[in-house]
Amino acid sequence: MPSAVACGHQFCGSCWRGYIGTSISDGPGCLMLRCPDPSCGAAVGEDMINTIAITEDKEKYSRYLVRSYIEDNRKTKWCPAPGCEFAVEFVMGSGSYDVTCNCSYSFCWNCSEEAHRPVDCETVSKWILKNSAESENMNWILANSKPCPKCKRPIEKNQGCMHITCTPPCKFEFCWLCLGAWSDHGERTGGFYACNRYESAKQEGAFDESERRREMAKNSLERYTHYYERWATNQSSRQKALADLQSMQTEKLERLSDKQSQPESQLKFIIEAWLQIVECRRVLKWTYAYGYYLPEHEQAKRQFFEYLQGEAESGLERLHQCTEKDLQIYLDAEAPTKDFNDFRTKLAGLTSVTRNYFENLVRALETGLQDVGSTNQQATCSKSSSSKTLGKGKSGKLKMAGSSSRSAGGPSRSSDDSLWSCEHCTYANAKSTSTCQMCEHHR
Repeated sequence: MPSAVACGHQFCGSCWRGYIGTSISDGPGCLMLRCPDPSCGAAVGEDMINTIAITEDKEKYSRYLVRSYIEDNRKTKWCPAPGCEFAVEFVMGSGSYDVTCNCSYSFCWNCSEEAHRPVDCETVSKWILKNSAESENMNWILANSKPCPKCKRPIEKNQGCMHITCTPPCKFEFCWLCLGAWSDHGERTGGFYACNRYESAKQEGAFDESERRREMAKNSLERYTHYYERWATNQSSRQKALADLQSMQTEKLERLSDKQSQPESQLKFIIEAWLQIVECRRVLKWTYAYGYYLPEHEQAKRQFFEYLQGEAESGLERLHQCTEKDLQIYLDAEAPTKDFNDFRTKLAGLTSVTRNYFENLVRALETGLQDVGSTNQQATCSKSSSSKTLGKGKSGKLKMAGSSSRSAGGPSRSSDDSLWSCEHCTYANAKSTSTCQMCEHHR
C-alpha cells in the first residue's frame, strides 16, 4: 500500500523501507531525512519511521535521536566514565561544577575530567598534561645520565666506580666526572673513585653551566616526584576505599548486624564514614596538584596551605584507620561487644571532625587562600594595639579586658562540668580522661 509524508508524494512500502533503512545505516544524518522525491524537501519524521521501518532500524533511529538531543542541549552531557551510557543533566545555580552520574562516577561539568573541586580546571589540565608529557622523561635523563663523549647516547651510571664503558657497539671508555678518555686516567688523577682533573676544572668554572642545569633538572624532578607520588597514592587509596565501601554495603554490614545484634538501619554511620573517606581522598589527591603549582615565593600562602592540608590529612588518616582496622574487631567478634556503642560515638565524631577539616581546606583553596592576608593584617593590628596599651599602663602590668577569652594554653571547657572540649578537634570528652578519645590529643 502506498505511503506518503505531508507533501503527498506516494511510494510503495518496500521502497520506503529500503530508503529509510539505507539512510539509517549511513548514520545520524537520517535525522534530517527528506522525501524520496528529488524535488521535494518535506521532512520524514519519527512517526513515519516507526510506522514503516523494521525493528532494528527503529532502535538505531531512536538512539541517534536521543544522542542528538543530548549533544545539542547545553544542559545535558554524556557521562565520560568508560562503558557508561547514561546522560547527566546539569542543575544551574548549584554552586559547583561537580556532578555525579547514576553509575556513581563524578566529573566536572566544565571540563569533563573527573571531579576535582577545589582545584580549578586550568590547574587540572596542566597537571594531567604534565603527567603524560615527555618533559619529565627528559628531566630524568638530564638529572641521572650523561652523554657518551663519542656517540652522544645518554649513559646511566649503575656502579660506584667512575670508569664508564659505553654500551656496544660504541664501547668507549671514559671518566664519569670529567667525560675524558679513561686512557688518560690513572693513579695520578685520583684513581677509579675520584678525578682531580674534574675538581680543578670545576674550580676554574669549566663545568659550572652544565652542573647548574643538571642540578636544576634534578631538583625539578624531585619536586615533581614528591607531589606526584602523593597524588597517585591518594588515588589508589580512594579506589581501595570504594572497593571497601562496596564490600561493606553488600556483605559486611549484614554480618556486623548479626554479630552485634544491631539492625542495619542503626549501622548507617559506618557507610557515612566510608563515603566521607572516599570524598576526602579525592579532595586530598587534587590538593597535591594545587600545591605543585602554588608559587614558591608566596611563602605565607604556602605555609597556610600546608598547615590546612596537614590537619585535613591527619584527620583523614585517623578516620580511615578507625573505619578500616578498629571496625574489624567487631566484625571478628563471636558475640555482641559491650563497647560497640563507644565505637559508634568515636567513628561518628571522627567523621564529623574530618568533614570540618576538609570543608575548611576546600573553602580556603576556592578563595585563593585569601585568609592569609587578612590574618596577617589582624596580627599586625593586634600587635600595634598591644604595644599602645602596654605603653599607657600606669603600673606596667597588662590588664585583661572584661570580655577576654579564657586561658589560651589549656583546653577550652564545656558548659557541662562533666566534660572537657579538646582544643585540637573540639570533641567533648569525659572529665576523667586526660587524652582526647577522638584525636588522641593530650589535655
